Amino acid sequence: MRGIVFSVALLAIVCFCLEGQQPATQTQPVSPQKTVVVVTGSWEPVPLEESDRSVNVYSLRDSVVLFNSLADVVDLDSSVSVESRAPGGIQDDISIRGGTFEQTLFLLDGIRLNDTQSAHYDFDIPVPLDAIGRMEILRGSGSTLYGSDAVAGAINIVTRPPDEQPFEMILRGGYGSFGTNQQSGFLSFHEGLLSQRFSFQRELSDGFMDDRDYRNFIAGSQTWLKTGLGLTRIYLGYVDRPFGANQFYGNFNSWERTKTWLVTLSQDLGKNTLFQFAYRRHSDLYVLFRNNPSFYTNRHVDDNWELALRRQNALTTKARIFYGAEGLGDHVTSNNLGVHSRKQGAVYAALDVRALRRFSFNAGAREEMYSGFQSGFGSIFVPNVSAGYWLSSTLKVRAAASRAFRLPSYTDLYYHDPANIGNPNLQPERAIDYEGGLDWNPRQHLRGEFTVFQRRDRNDIDYVRANSSAIWQAMNFDRIVFTGWEASLAVSLAHAQTVRVEYTGLHGAQSALNGYQSRYVFNYPTQQAVIAWDRISPRGWIARLRVGVVNQYQRNAYTLVDADAAWTRPRIRPYLRFTNLTNTFYEPVYGVAMPGRAVMGGIEVCVVCAGR
Repeated sequence: MRGIVFSVALLAIVCFCLEGQQPATQTQPVSPQKTVVVVTGSWEPVPLEESDRSVNVYSLRDSVVLFNSLADVVDLDSSVSVESRAPGGIQDDISIRGGTFEQTLFLLDGIRLNDTQSAHYDFDIPVPLDAIGRMEILRGSGSTLYGSDAVAGAINIVTRPPDEQPFEMILRGGYGSFGTNQQSGFLSFHEGLLSQRFSFQRELSDGFMDDRDYRNFIAGSQTWLKTGLGLTRIYLGYVDRPFGANQFYGNFNSWERTKTWLVTLSQDLGKNTLFQFAYRRHSDLYVLFRNNPSFYTNRHVDDNWELALRRQNALTTKARIFYGAEGLGDHVTSNNLGVHSRKQGAVYAALDVRALRRFSFNAGAREEMYSGFQSGFGSIFVPNVSAGYWLSSTLKVRAAASRAFRLPSYTDLYYHDPANIGNPNLQPERAIDYEGGLDWNPRQHLRGEFTVFQRRDRNDIDYVRANSSAIWQAMNFDRIVFTGWEASLAVSLAHAQTVRVEYTGLHGAQSALNGYQSRYVFNYPTQQAVIAWDRISPRGWIARLRVGVVNQYQRNAYTLVDADAAWTRPRIRPYLRFTNLTNTFYEPVYGVAMPGRAVMGGIEVCVVCAGR
């Protein structure tokens, strides 16, 4: 609690110190500095200051060497809880605004990535860090735009744009605590109408405790081709993760290996039409006892495909209409879950009105149709509305309301083992989400936000049991309500420094469980604060410091401190990463311990530098 009090106090002190610094008087309202364009949470790219939703953006383009995995990036957001089981992004669960790990949708350039076998594998994302330009986090429901799973929020991984340099190649290698060694890098070239980038990421570790060793290999290929129709974008990705799973599913010396293959195609069809296709295949091999695989082994393979046609038209200079259709299908083959398939289809439309210096309004609706459940065919209608209004040139008020839904995963429906059993009669989760906020932009170097929100869930899916000796049974909850608030302040200081302070407070209330124990729904932080400092020096130094304080529901608070630094100017570039500097014992997932203090050091080599 002391860490959270300190974070809030620091936010208040900074606000007090800046209170007297008023902007110059202006006779006409003008839009604030627009330096970041976001594509998440809106129907078209808009400057961050014009977004009517609560969206955070984290760039990797100039500081990728400071991050070890995608989890390190999303951990900078105080409304995101990273429920880690191992370093390197091994089976990390992500929760936004108290939602379960199944209520967060992952996207790659707007294309769905979620795993239909189990959301535990949503973070098996086959995209190396060198292929990512930025990550955008939508805090709040997004089902009208993206469909199932975006109940609590969505994380959109935006790939790096093509380089204009003829050729560039960078390689890295490092070694650190617990016998960890890493290699990563990329090669890119540009020739005429074609641009290409190949990137990879590899990590091996002996583990910080018995049966917690892991290997992580990710490879990606990005292709851009200019044609008469428009730009063609193709992504090919692969990830392979074998790991010791001690404590993941209980105190067993378990072992698991997951693999993911991904193909995406985005094709511009003229100026106003986009066609998208994606295919994802995921496999999971799970062994309960590593030294006795024949005792209990599960093998799962699921396949997913997606087709989308999206179009927009200008109605006036200030109004546009967006509409389109999507088709999705998935199939699972498993010795535990059985063999199942289902299909989904959706149509959507939205009206967007923007007078950029004063007012914005959006209203949209989506009709989602699905099959493949015992209840047969079903449909869900999910509308949303959002608006923003500039009270002055520096202060904006915004509000949004939306519905959301999540279809049960195959594990929710059909999984069974001696301790857990699914439920084929589960109903889709449904939610209504409200939020309102203020954005304060007095100067280019200063930005503040305050948001209050409430999400009302119906039919949330969780595993419950009557007592500690009973089997966990999947079931729908009648009603759960989450209410909270978020505050943040970002300040750009002298010498290329940036400080960001964030705090999120959350309260959950549920319908009576009649004495039953809940497994996942209430594993959320009631308070979470993040203080992040970074510097990108013109002389070549980059550095980052993160202090995070987490107070989970009915558990003790803990503080984590991470620090990273690198030298980027010459061809030979050293870097250092320190994690958990205070050597804190913590379990983001109850019963699964995480490593203590660790360090990773290495060298980045610019084999062929940009522009040379």
